[in-house]
Amino acid sequence: MRGRVTLFPVLHEDSDLLVLHKPAGLVCHPTKGDEYSSLIGRVRQHLGLAAEPQMVHRLDRETSGVMIFGKTPVAAEELRRLWQAGLVTKEYLAIVHGRVLADAGVVDAPLGKHEASAVSVRDCVRPDGSPARTYWWQVQNIARPEGKFTLLRVRLDTGRKHQIRIHLAHQGHPLVGDKLYGADEQLYLAFVERRLTAEGKQQLLLANQALHAAKLWLPWAGEEREFTSPPEPAFEAFLRGETVPWLEDPFDPQRAFVP
Repeated sequence: MRGRVTLFPVLHEDSDLLVLHKPAGLVCHPTKGDEYSSLIGRVRQHLGLAAEPQMVHRLDRETSGVMIFGKTPVAAEELRRLWQAGLVTKEYLAIVHGRVLADAGVVDAPLGKHEASAVSVRDCVRPDGSPARTYWWQVQNIARPEGKFTLLRVRLDTGRKHQIRIHLAHQGHPLVGDKLYGADEQLYLAFVERRLTAEGKQQLLLANQALHAAKLWLPWAGEEREFTSPPEPAFEAFLRGETVPWLEDPFDPQRAFVP
């Protein structure tokens, strides 16, 4: 029998909005699992099965952080209008391989399908792709036994699929734990086929990619609103130089994480 499940940490809730921390390892959209196996399923559990919450943006399965839902059709439509007008700002934290020397920078490179990849969902920088621009700022240099790493703050001008992951890898600084855009896409195939070896895990260092949606700003009800959530324990432990145990199940539905 299933024990008590922690659905997600709630950051803010009112009659129009539900703002929450999406745990790393939890998909946004429904899967073949039960009602707890996706974020939208858990949101429906939280609000009641008669509710009609609407997801107006998403995060990759392995990315943690702030997400906002419209609890009513009117609220969801207003959220979509704000997104389309470019009035919503999101800031991410990313841990990347290597020592980033500059204090700040911008990657302005179009993105499109990676036609040579064995992974159908993989995109890449290509001249005929869709425009994409990523801004980053250096926060912290990290020295660990495995090598040198850098913590970055990241913001987007555009919201292309996998944009941050592709742009940072294109600069020679892939995300720690990124199975698809890191050293070898075969790690992604090994992971999804459940044949990832101990050597592969050592290459990745973290079970989930080190990308966290830390802040979200938007105008709402006549004022500027800001919602924040801290990174998860594995992310923080990596920054502190600690050994981070590999989670065989990157998202354990029974575990609690409360910011």
